[in-house]
Amino acid sequence: MDAADFQLGPDLAGKRIVVAMSGGVDSSVVAALAAQTGAETIGVTLQLYDHGEAVGRAGSCCAGRDIRDARAVCDRLGIAHYVFDHETRFRETVIDRFADEYLAGRTPIPCVQCNMGPKFTDLLGLARELGADCLATGHYVRRVEGRNGSELHRGADPARDQSYFLFATTAEQLGYLRFPLGSLPKARVREIAAELGLGVAGKADSQDICFVPDGDYAALVRKLRPEADSAGAIVDLEGRTLGEHPGLIHYTVGQRRGLTLGGGGGEPLYVIRLEPESRRVVVGPRRALAVEAARLSGVNRLGDWSGRLTAKVRSLAKPVPARFDGEMLVFDQPEYGVAPGQAAVLYDGDRVLGGGWIAETVASTPLPLAGGAGGGLVTSGVVPEQALP
Repeated sequence: MDAADFQLGPDLAGKRIVVAMSGGVDSSVVAALAAQTGAETIGVTLQLYDHGEAVGRAGSCCAGRDIRDARAVCDRLGIAHYVFDHETRFRETVIDRFADEYLAGRTPIPCVQCNMGPKFTDLLGLARELGADCLATGHYVRRVEGRNGSELHRGADPARDQSYFLFATTAEQLGYLRFPLGSLPKARVREIAAELGLGVAGKADSQDICFVPDGDYAALVRKLRPEADSAGAIVDLEGRTLGEHPGLIHYTVGQRRGLTLGGGGGEPLYVIRLEPESRRVVVGPRRALAVEAARLSGVNRLGDWSGRLTAKVRSLAKPVPARFDGEMLVFDQPEYGVAPGQAAVLYDGDRVLGGGWIAETVASTPLPLAGGAGGGLVTSGVVPEQALP
């Protein structure tokens, strides 16, 4: 089995490693690699939710069957396993915020909020209380010791890299965290699990929105915030009514399908922005989605961004050349798929320099507001991976 470097020195005898275990194959293999080092290894699972079909659904994590799977792995490895109930905390910091973001006309990224709260704040605190020398997770990123301290780098396997979702990791947290899978391809991780006879070797990967039953996020939002499903008008950039929609939660910026509208002059129409106050969906041609800059809020700094860098505005987007002054991110070329609610993550090559939440965007060509006034700032809406052509 592959050896893993937990960056705790050559001799781990007498060391204690706490492993964040979600019940999936990745964290299970991390626990196995940790136990192999000779360090005392403890598996910790946070019960984050316990409702509906998500408890037993393939693709969930940290609930029901997943907790049982984590315990079974720890039993096989001969290590301790603890479960902590964080359901209330998770509901307040992740699920409620998820629903509120939709009310504001945005599509949130709940896995980032989960990392910022329950996983990297609460779990890290628990690991320290247990006297651990580090907290290890199954994320596909690399922790590199640089000249000025710990650095966060992309995972070696580009198909599995999760650095976009960890941009909010602080320098202090990074000093305590370990990511032993960062240099491995996913296929090898599954092979290790199979070699050890772990029952999770073939288990499906968890989904980004693991707490949503059957992936029907609209149903969850309706349950938590019934007012989110109010109908409204679909209008063009000049404010002319083109049709009606059943609720903003069914639309995202960049969406083309499902509008059931013809394009003016033969051009297809896309969702350009969502206006929660008036419950309007504003549509226009694809060129209206082009963005030249974005203002970021909640910025986290992990490196020097004073020079040239690249920015990634969606988890599956390619990083593009840009400049950042600590507030405004300016793209070298017009970028599509940039919208409030998403994260913009900054890179220097493979190194993560930090990032922030997109608060406003500046259109490449000034767009009229739907009421007829001119303008260029867009303050709501977000582009999912599947929305752009």
